[in-house]
Amino acid sequence: MGGDDGGRGGDGCGISPELASQTEAEAAAQPLAPSCLSVSGAQLRDAPILLFVFFHKALRAELAELRRLAAAESGCRGGSNNGNLVVEIHRRFEFLKLFYKYHCAAEDEVIFLALDVHIKNVAHTYSLEHKSIDDLFSSIFHCLDVLMEGDANTAKPFQELVLLISTIQTTICHHMLKEEEQVFPLLMKQFSPQEQASLVWQFMCSVPVLLLEDFLPWMTSFLSPEEQVNVVNCIKEVVPEENLLEEVVISWLGNNNQPFGSPTRIGEEAQSVGPANLKDALKVYSSKSFSTEIRQWKEVFGLKTNVGQNPVDGLHLWHGAIRKDLKGILEELYQIRSSDSFSTLASAIVQLKFLADVLIFYSNALDKIFYPLLDLLSDGCLSPSYKRFPDESQIEGLQRLLHYNAKNGIPLSKFVEKLCWELESFVMGIGDHLVFQEMEVFPLISAKCSHELQKWLLYMSLLMMPLGLLKCVITWFLAHLSEEESKSILKSIKQEDSLVNMSFASLLHEWVRIGYSGKTSVEKFRKDLQEMFKSRSSFHSDQIEEDGGSFFSPSDAKPCKRSNPGLMKPIPGNKATHSVNDSSSSGSHTSEKYGTSYSSGINLHIFFPGTLKIFHPVPNFPDGMGDASSILNLEPRPVDLIFFFHKALKKDLEFLVFGSAKLAENTGYLADFHRRFRLIRFLYQIHSDAEDEIAFPALEAKGKGQNISHSYTIDHKLEVEHFNKLSFILDEMSKLHISVSGVHLDKMDQRMLKYHQLCMKLHDMCQSMQKILCDHVDHEEIELWPLFRECFSNEEQEKIIGSILGRMRAEILQEIIPWLMASLTPKEQHAMMSLWRKATKNTMFEEWLGEWWDGMNQYDIAKVVEESKMPQPWLADPLEVVSRYLSKEDTSEEVSEKSDEFLQNDSVSANIMLPGNHAVDNKEKLLNEDHDNHQCSECKKPYSENEKKRSNEVADVTNQVNKPGQLLQDNQQFSHQEHLLSMSQDDLEAAIRRVSRDSSLDPQKKSHIIQNLLMSRWIVRQQKSHSEVAVLGSGKEIPGQCPSYRDPLKLTFGCKHYKRNCKLVAACCNQLYACRLCHDDVTDHSMDRKKTTKMMCMRCLVIQPVGPTCSTASCDNLSMAKYYCRICKFFDDEREIYHCPYCNLCRVGKGLGIDYFHCMNCNACMSRSLAVHICREKCLEDNCPICHEFIFTSSSPVKALPCGHLMHSACFQDYTCTHYTCPICSKSLGDMQVYFGMLDALLAEEKIPDEYSTQTQMILCNDCEKRGTAAFHWLYHKCPYCGSYNTRVI
Repeated sequence: MGGDDGGRGGDGCGISPELASQTEAEAAAQPLAPSCLSVSGAQLRDAPILLFVFFHKALRAELAELRRLAAAESGCRGGSNNGNLVVEIHRRFEFLKLFYKYHCAAEDEVIFLALDVHIKNVAHTYSLEHKSIDDLFSSIFHCLDVLMEGDANTAKPFQELVLLISTIQTTICHHMLKEEEQVFPLLMKQFSPQEQASLVWQFMCSVPVLLLEDFLPWMTSFLSPEEQVNVVNCIKEVVPEENLLEEVVISWLGNNNQPFGSPTRIGEEAQSVGPANLKDALKVYSSKSFSTEIRQWKEVFGLKTNVGQNPVDGLHLWHGAIRKDLKGILEELYQIRSSDSFSTLASAIVQLKFLADVLIFYSNALDKIFYPLLDLLSDGCLSPSYKRFPDESQIEGLQRLLHYNAKNGIPLSKFVEKLCWELESFVMGIGDHLVFQEMEVFPLISAKCSHELQKWLLYMSLLMMPLGLLKCVITWFLAHLSEEESKSILKSIKQEDSLVNMSFASLLHEWVRIGYSGKTSVEKFRKDLQEMFKSRSSFHSDQIEEDGGSFFSPSDAKPCKRSNPGLMKPIPGNKATHSVNDSSSSGSHTSEKYGTSYSSGINLHIFFPGTLKIFHPVPNFPDGMGDASSILNLEPRPVDLIFFFHKALKKDLEFLVFGSAKLAENTGYLADFHRRFRLIRFLYQIHSDAEDEIAFPALEAKGKGQNISHSYTIDHKLEVEHFNKLSFILDEMSKLHISVSGVHLDKMDQRMLKYHQLCMKLHDMCQSMQKILCDHVDHEEIELWPLFRECFSNEEQEKIIGSILGRMRAEILQEIIPWLMASLTPKEQHAMMSLWRKATKNTMFEEWLGEWWDGMNQYDIAKVVEESKMPQPWLADPLEVVSRYLSKEDTSEEVSEKSDEFLQNDSVSANIMLPGNHAVDNKEKLLNEDHDNHQCSECKKPYSENEKKRSNEVADVTNQVNKPGQLLQDNQQFSHQEHLLSMSQDDLEAAIRRVSRDSSLDPQKKSHIIQNLLMSRWIVRQQKSHSEVAVLGSGKEIPGQCPSYRDPLKLTFGCKHYKRNCKLVAACCNQLYACRLCHDDVTDHSMDRKKTTKMMCMRCLVIQPVGPTCSTASCDNLSMAKYYCRICKFFDDEREIYHCPYCNLCRVGKGLGIDYFHCMNCNACMSRSLAVHICREKCLEDNCPICHEFIFTSSSPVKALPCGHLMHSACFQDYTCTHYTCPICSKSLGDMQVYFGMLDALLAEEKIPDEYSTQTQMILCNDCEKRGTAAFHWLYHKCPYCGSYNTRVI
C-alpha cells in the first residue's frame, strides 16, 4: 500500500513530471496514493467497473493540483490578494464538489446496492464516509468567500485554505484507497464483465446529460494516451448497441473543448456566448455566475418574438400529461381504497415514483434556467411567488410514503388512506404551480424571448435530465400526444439548428420517432415502467398477495441488512443492453428498450438528501441507539471501555493539532510534543491491534457482524502509515533543532527556514490525521459497537475486554490508566474503573493497582465483592482472643461478649498465616515448559519516593512502641504468653469446650478460634524467637552480612537460585539472605518478600533501603540486577522477567502481549499458543494434586491437563509412569488408543469362566460420561460408546 508521491495518483495518472519530484519530508507530508493495489493487475477491458478507479485518479490529481496552487500562493505572494486565482480555485472546487457528489451517489445507490446483495455488511461503512466529506467542502467555500472579499492581508486565510485542502485531499484519498483495496476486488469477483458494464452504464444514465458532457472529458484529461484509449474502448462496451447513442457518448469523450474543471480552462474568459460554449455544468448549477451569462444570451439572441407559434407553448402539452397522470393515479388509489383490492397498488406506486423524478428535474430546470432569465428580464423585480416547484416539503412528504418500509407494521388499508391524503395535497399544490407557470411565466417568456432563445431554454431543460430518465420521459410524453402533436415535435427536432449538438439532436429525433411510431401505448409504458422499477420498489404486487393485506419490505427479511437489497443480479449478455435492475426473466423483454435505465436514488441524493434518511436510515441498533453519546447514557457495559478510549484519543488528537501550531513559535516545546506524540502513537497501536486481533474477530464470528469490520482494519493499517509519516517529520525537526546551536549564522537561517517549513507540514498532517481518526472512531461507534451490545451478553463482553486487557503489560497499564482518567469526567472515571474491576474480578489487579497507583484512592468506588472460601480475617491478635477463653475467671457470657466485640471487626489481611508459601515467585513458567530467554520489562515509575514511603512506614511502626499505654499492653501480652506456655493439656481441652458451648459464635468463627487455640503455643514460641533475633540484630552486625556467590570461581554474586548483587533483609527474622528461597530453605517459616524494606550491597556490604542501585558513593550506582521490581522487591541479572499486573507476581518471559497473555477467568499467565484452552475459574489458585504445593506461587513449571486441571510438570512425569487418568476428575490424560488397543488384544486372548461369560455389568465412562453395559471382567470394562477402558462399575 501507499505510493511514491503522496496522493497525486502515482505513475500513469497524467501528472506532470515536475510535480512528482519531492524530498522525503515532502512525500511524508502528502496523503497516501495507490501503487500496488489489489485492482492494479486487472485490465479495464476485463473489468469495466474499474472505470470508477480512473475517476479516482482524476480526483487525486485535481486535488493535488488545487493544493499546489493554494500552497504556491500562500508561500510566494506574501499575503497579497490574487483575486483571479481565488476565483479560479473557487470555480474548480464547485465543479469538484458536484462531481464528487454524483460519484458518491452512484456508489451508494448503484454499486453498493449491487454488492450488498452478494456480500453483506461491506457497503454501509463507505456510505457513512461519503456523508462525512460534505462539511469539508463547506469549510473550503467559507474560506474562499473570505478571500474573495478582497482584504489587504490574506496570508492567514490562504494558510487556512491550504490546511483545509490538504485535509479534504487526505480524507478523500484515504477513502478511495480503502475502496480500491476492498470494494472493487469484491465487485470484480462477484460480477461478470457484462454485469459490471451494466452497473457503469446505470451510473452514466443517472447523471444529467449536461454534467456527463463535462465529467467524461475532465476524467480523461488526467490519463495517459494509452489509458485514454482503454477508456474509450471500455465505454464502447458499456454503451448499449445503439449507434446514435454510442456516437453521442464517444463525442463527449473526444470533445476538443477543455472541460470546465481542466487546468487550461480556469481563469480564461469565454470568447463567445453561443450555446456550444454555454454547456458548462457549473454555469447552470451556480447561481452566482448565471446572471452574467443571461446578459450575454440577451445580447446575442435578442428579445424580438418571431411570427408563429412559440416553442415554449409546447410546455402546455407537458403540463397536460402531468395533470392527466396524477389525476389517474389518484382515481386509481380511490378505487383501491374503496375495494380493498391491492393488486394494482404496486403499479400506482411505480408511476408516482416516475412522476416525482420528472417533477424534480422540471423544477430544477425552472429554478436554474427559466427563473434567472425572467429575473434578469424583469430587472431584478421578479415576484416572490416564483419559488421552487415543487417545494422540498411536498417531495419529502411524498417520498416518505413511496419508499415506505414495513417496519412500523401499518396495514395496507391505512397506508393507502394516508397515501390518498398526501397525494391529494400534492396534486393540489402541483396544480396551482402549473397554472401559475401557464398564466405568468410562459406569457412573459413568449413576449420577451426570441424563438431561438426559447428553443435553447427547452434544449437546456432536456440536458438537465439524466440520459435514462430522458428516454423514459420522451416515451411517456409522446404516449399522451396526438399524432399531429407528435409530428410537430418530430419536425422541430429534425430541423438543423446551430444552438444544439447535432449528434445529440439526432439521438433525440430517433427516440421521438420510436415513441411516435405508436408501438408504446400508455398502458404498455406503465407495464414496462413497472418492470424496470420492480427490483428497486419497496414492495411488489406478488408480495402484496402473499402478505394478505399487511405491508412488508424485502429489506426486513434478514435482520443484518444494512442497505437497500432490491438490486438483483443482472442477466448476463454479450453487451450491456440491459439494466442491472432487471431482476427476472419476466422483465427481460424490456431490457433492450430501457437499456438506459437510471437510478432514482441518485437524484434524491443530489436534490433531496434529507429524504434519504427516511428510507436509508442509520442501522437499527438496539434501544434506538444511533451514536456513542446515546450509548454512554445507558447502563454501563464492558464494551463501553472502548468509548472511553475513543474520547481520550479524540482529546489528544486535538492536542496534536493545537501543539503542532505552537512549534513554529516555540522551538523549546518540540521535546514535550514529540514525547506526547510517541505516547499517543504507542497507545493507538495497542488499541488498533486489540480491535483487529480480538474484538473484530469476535464480532465477525457472529452472523450479524460478518464482513463488517474489514474496512476498519484497513483504516488501522493506513492510519499507522500516517503516524509513521508524522514520526519521520518529527525526527527531521529534532535533528534540525539539536544541530542549530553549533552552526554559523547564515546556515542557522537556512535551517530555521527548513524547520518552519516542516512545522507547517506537521501541522497540516496533524489536522488531516485528526479528521481521519475522528471519522473512523465515530463510524465505529455508529456501526460496530452497538452491535457488540446487541450480540454479546455482559459475560461475553467481559471476556472480550478481559482478553484485550490480558495482553497489556504493567508498563502499558501504568501509561494508559492515568491517560484515560485525565480525559474523562468524574462519573466516567468511576464507570470505567467499575467496568475494569468487573473484567478482572478473578485476578489480583486490584491489589496491584493499590500498590502501584497512589491516585487510585480518588476513584475508590464500590469494588467487586465475591464470596471467599477462606475464613474471615481478624484485626486483633489471635493470642488475645485465645487468652479470653483460657481465663478461668471469665464466665461464658463475659467471654461471649468480648469475642463478639472482637469478631465484628473485619480486616483485609490476617495477622497469622498458616504455614505455606504465599510469596511472589519469579521463576514460574505457567502452562509452558520452554526455557527460552525473554526480554526484560522494568517498572517505569521512579523508586525513590516509594522507598521513602516504605522507610517511613517502618519508622512509624517502630515509633508506636513509645506511645502511651504501650507498656501496659506489652505486660498483658507477656502474661498471656507465659500462661499459654505453662498451661496443661486439660486446660487446653477445657478452653476448646468453652468455645464449643458458646452459642453466640457461628461455626466459622468457632473453627477459627479453635484453630488458634491448638496453634497458640507454637505462635508464642515463634514470636519469642523473632523478638530474640530482633534484639540480636540491634547491634552493629546482622547475621549473614557477607557476600554470597553464584559462581565462586568467577566471583559472580548471587546464590544457587538467582544472579544478583544484593542480599535482602528478611523482615520476619531480621537476617540477611540472598533470596526468599534461600530463607525458606533454612527456616521454619516463609518470607514475605513484599515486606522487605532493606537490602545489602554485596560489594560494599552496606545495609540500605531496597532499590535498583547501590546508594553508596563507593559503588557509583552499581546496579543490583538487570531487572528490579519495586512491588515484589525482586532482582534478577540473568533472565527476562516481567511483572504481571493481574497475578501481581513477577514471571519469567518477555511479557504480556509478547509471548504470554493473562486469562482473566483462569487467573493465569499462559503462552500465546494456548489462546484456545479449557477455561476453569481461578484454576491456578489450588494445590498440586500430587505434591499439594500451592500452584499459584509455586516455583516449578506447571502442566495443563486436557481436562483443564493442573499439576507440576515433574509431578506429571512421575504420576504418568503408573497412571493415565486425572487424579481429580479421572479423565484420561491423553490419547490412549494405543493402550486401549493393547487391552483389546489382551482380553481377546483371555478366557472367561463359563459361569461369567454371559454376564454383563453396568458401567460409567469417565471420558464420555455416559452409562452403559460391558461384558463381565474383574478389571477391565470397555465403554460401548467411545471405546475407552477408563470406566468404573456402578
